[in-house]
Amino acid sequence: MNLLANETSPYLRQHKDNPVHWMPWGAEAFEKAKALNKPILLSIGYAACHWCHVMAHESFEDGDTAALMNQHFINIKVDREERPDIDMIYQNALALMGQQGGWPLTMFMTPEREPFWGGTYFPPLPRHGLPGIREVLRGVNESWHQQQDKIVHNVKSLTTALHKLQERQEGHIVSREVLDKISLYFLSRMDEVNGGIGNAPKFPSLSIISLLWDAYIRTGGDAFKSAVIHSLTHMCQGGLYDHLGGGFCRYTVDAEWLVPHFEKMLYDNGLFLSILSEVYRETQNPLFAERIRETAAWLEREMAVAHNDATGFASSYDADSLATTGHAEEGAYYIWRAAEIDELLGSDSALFKRVYDITQGGNWEGVNIPNRLSHMAQLPPEEERKLIALRKRLKSSRDLRTPPARDDKVLADWNGLAISGLLRAHAALDMPELLKTAGNAFRFVTQNMMEPDGRLWHVFCDGKRAHAATLDDYANMSEAALLFFETTRNAAYLAQAETWAAIAMRDYWDNENKGFFLSSAQPDLLLRPKTADDTATPSGNGTMVGVLTRLYLVTGKNIYLDYAEGTARAFSGDIMQRFYPLSTYLANSDFLSHPASLVVVGKEGRAEMLAVLKTLSLPRLVVLETQDGNSLPQPHPAHGKTAFAGKAAAYVCFGRSCSAPVTDPASLRELLLQERARRRHEAANDG
Repeated sequence: MNLLANETSPYLRQHKDNPVHWMPWGAEAFEKAKALNKPILLSIGYAACHWCHVMAHESFEDGDTAALMNQHFINIKVDREERPDIDMIYQNALALMGQQGGWPLTMFMTPEREPFWGGTYFPPLPRHGLPGIREVLRGVNESWHQQQDKIVHNVKSLTTALHKLQERQEGHIVSREVLDKISLYFLSRMDEVNGGIGNAPKFPSLSIISLLWDAYIRTGGDAFKSAVIHSLTHMCQGGLYDHLGGGFCRYTVDAEWLVPHFEKMLYDNGLFLSILSEVYRETQNPLFAERIRETAAWLEREMAVAHNDATGFASSYDADSLATTGHAEEGAYYIWRAAEIDELLGSDSALFKRVYDITQGGNWEGVNIPNRLSHMAQLPPEEERKLIALRKRLKSSRDLRTPPARDDKVLADWNGLAISGLLRAHAALDMPELLKTAGNAFRFVTQNMMEPDGRLWHVFCDGKRAHAATLDDYANMSEAALLFFETTRNAAYLAQAETWAAIAMRDYWDNENKGFFLSSAQPDLLLRPKTADDTATPSGNGTMVGVLTRLYLVTGKNIYLDYAEGTARAFSGDIMQRFYPLSTYLANSDFLSHPASLVVVGKEGRAEMLAVLKTLSLPRLVVLETQDGNSLPQPHPAHGKTAFAGKAAAYVCFGRSCSAPVTDPASLRELLLQERARRRHEAANDG
């Protein structure tokens, strides 16, 4: 009997009609496995995953395959986006088996949830060097009954290794010298031709891109700045970006950013808004402003989920959609044939085809993915205006196609990333409508996904909330709350951030080894995962270092500093051996060691002073506004500072010292640039 019909996850409900006797993760499934002495087949995926759909159609909808699964296994389906803690455990187990991780994840476990063998996608029959799923099922069943010694050995080895994998040697907070070495390494790995890092398949790796931008601000190295601008330009002009509807896809299957894996994820677009906004401040690049506006508009138009007079954001759009063949095909919604363009645009089609790489033979498998990789520079204004009109005409036609499926579940952590991205976009481009959209999403989470004591739920979908929040939920929503506080000066946002930080410190802290667990204590887990590694999203531990540092600067409460320092030290002992996935943790550890704040005391002329920040990048700068410097916490170096002759005075504070006051925007801009240059000089001498 299939038990997925009443699950919260749209992904799980997609499998409710499979002939497989799927069960959700939980005690009922584990107890049944024990009672029947059957191994568990755990299948983990998510709604926008192309290969998850392929395996479902080929195998889980096949009666003969389902019969084998039902006869020999207890079958559990998990949505990795609902339960990232479960996914992390078994992805790590697969890596320990020497296999490449990914989705769908197929893991075989004992009734005690101990993994002993697994893989990812398996075809229905042996193909491309992969065993067929039926062959796998028969082989695992045979081993379960005839090779228990081998399974026990695998279980013991893997479980021991999984626990050991979480052990981190505590060390010193990362120094600038170490951070510069790591940044130079990442710079050396950048694709000088196409931008980005690595080869195909190519992911945006925005946490690394952000770390390189920080390196430019910190060192003044033009190579860092050029690498970031070059990379973002290619991503913005390539097929990774949807030039008709807005929004970025998850990755491209090639190294040139031409052919996307067409799924669109909320988190990618929130992170793109943040980094594009920060780089736009410094460069005033009109392309980045255009992509910010278009991506924000896509979020509002395509990702909105309304409930109780508030609007949050859905998780993702599928890669697959209905093609003219009548079958679901990857990218069918987004691709074009030259004849279609000619028919819709008439005499204007030549301009569009030339700029957007539309050819008779196609630029991908006989069809075309609109992109501007061959025309990345802005054209004359009249031509760009003409192209806007042409894109609108094509989008109106595309809107008549069957769109990809949307995963409507609202995730607190991903919404936190989107809210922060919108707030940074508002700060950079002065777009009050984005502040309103961000506030609406923040209200959605607090109204629909929060208990009266502040505890969050991870998921909301179709009127139901589910699953205890992860560390990432508290970290990302706390960061969003603090950005709201700095933007609006509404103390309610600061209070909310403090409440969430307190819950994280109480329920997620590792008292023995410091740092935060991903999950609160839950009896259904083999172990409590703990990591500072970024995945496609920033790590909760890395983000919490920044959140706690910011809370300390704003409130002066030492508890935040203690927890921030404990987290920063918890993962640094072997930093030079495993820094690759730690960009967020590294960036915020540096913020902890070298905090920067701008304090504006007084009201007259304050707005003009703060406008300087719209054209200057200072990542993680804490902005404090006050009528009286005595209201600042005593540990803050600007405590007691005053306005100057009735005019607002600005103080730039690094560490425990502040500049002399300035009272006009030009002087403030010059002071910020001087301080940035001075700190670069000091860092170079220290190195």
